[in-house]
Amino acid sequence: MSEAEWIDLPRGVLPAPQRRELPAPPSLARMLGPSVILAGLSIGSGEFVLWPRITAEWGFALFWACWIGVTLQFFLNMEIERYSLATGESAVAGFFRLSRAFGPVFLVCSVVPWIWPGWATGAATLLAWEIAVPVKGAAIGGLVGCGVVLSLGPVVYRTVERIQFVLVAAIFAALVVLAFACVRGEHVSALLAGALRVGSVPDGVQLPLLLGAIAFAGAGGAVNLAQSNYIKDKGYGMGRWIGRITSPFTGREEAVSEVGYAFAASDTHRERWRRWWRRTNAEHVLGFFLPCLLSLALFSLLAAALLPAGGEVAEGFDFIGDEAAEIGRRFGPLGRSLFVATGIAVLLSTELALIDAVSRVAADLLKLSFLRERAATVSQLYFATVWSMVAFGAVVLLAGFDQPLLLLVLSAALNGIVMFLYSGLLLLLNLRSFRGPLRPRAGRVVALGAALLFFGYFSIVTLFDQAVRLF
Repeated sequence: MSEAEWIDLPRGVLPAPQRRELPAPPSLARMLGPSVILAGLSIGSGEFVLWPRITAEWGFALFWACWIGVTLQFFLNMEIERYSLATGESAVAGFFRLSRAFGPVFLVCSVVPWIWPGWATGAATLLAWEIAVPVKGAAIGGLVGCGVVLSLGPVVYRTVERIQFVLVAAIFAALVVLAFACVRGEHVSALLAGALRVGSVPDGVQLPLLLGAIAFAGAGGAVNLAQSNYIKDKGYGMGRWIGRITSPFTGREEAVSEVGYAFAASDTHRERWRRWWRRTNAEHVLGFFLPCLLSLALFSLLAAALLPAGGEVAEGFDFIGDEAAEIGRRFGPLGRSLFVATGIAVLLSTELALIDAVSRVAADLLKLSFLRERAATVSQLYFATVWSMVAFGAVVLLAGFDQPLLLLVLSAALNGIVMFLYSGLLLLLNLRSFRGPLRPRAGRVVALGAALLFFGYFSIVTLFDQAVRLF
């Protein structure tokens, strides 16, 4: 590579990218969207379930791990965006460029931790508190509904973006009302004190739950990699030249390339790249970082305000039922229904975005690893994965695995291990691929190194703890 070139992707597995222009970026307001989808996915796991439960059991003693997890995910996600902005390829395509072995590895890592239908089951459980419906039947109905919604929108990204904008706005409106009514100054003081006790872990904390909560402080696991696909479909950077996933029923097929593009080193491209990078960082702060941190804080504050400090925490999702009952006692049936409806919206928005995100990553990996010479398109593989996830979720529920908290903790702990794996790979990929203004600066390198150590430590300790319990 000559000194004048900025992009040199690993070759051999995939061909070198062709040259195209880096488009000029739109305004920040028009760029909003991809990070909001990721935030909507985040709110239904750690924010609504795992961190409130940890708060109910241990107070705010572990809240330091919460904000550190969100911050590290911000930097991880921006390195995912860096690769796709500059090349139009997904991050998993970049991993595949490093080695063919990463295709099957990340296919397993993307699908296995997320196929458990904990979010649809949780939404059905909350719905059953309000109206007499069978939980399994309602959960399966929720899964099928998500599949139908994803299948009928002409351009899948636009459908998911619009739904998530509405749901996230509604969730935050209800959350602010509830927090204003319930939270007191002493709760906020306790949260701030816990946020500063970095490294403190009370005796008795279950390590899989803690690892899962750290991974789910934000989106978590392999679905962060779907940020590549979201910014491509939104038309960020070189993703402008890559086709989008469209519905086989209502959309028009677009040619989707697995191999991206590169832009030439020039003063014009240098300035455009700087504007893209500034605005994508700002979009991710506004659309992901701040909403995740705020929702984590508000849901945890609600748990502290509604449940007795130091009291016994109910099993499974029953602790959320205790929160709802306390709101009903203080503010009547309307307040209780508002809390339950917020929870249902949170969990369903997560299930919808989750099926979409996993299917995007899996479709890329299936095409790259096994079907590059076959006629199957990325869109076809995407919808096959969507309905396979729906079918598997229904089978899991019918087989009797219908405890939402158990399913969520299982998914979360597996995803913490996945994040340890790709933290190092992202750093290697971007340092090897980019030069000049595209290359990660020292602060970003330190942040990804910290993510590798942070998730690696908790993953190894958790695996060792579980091995000791088994043997």
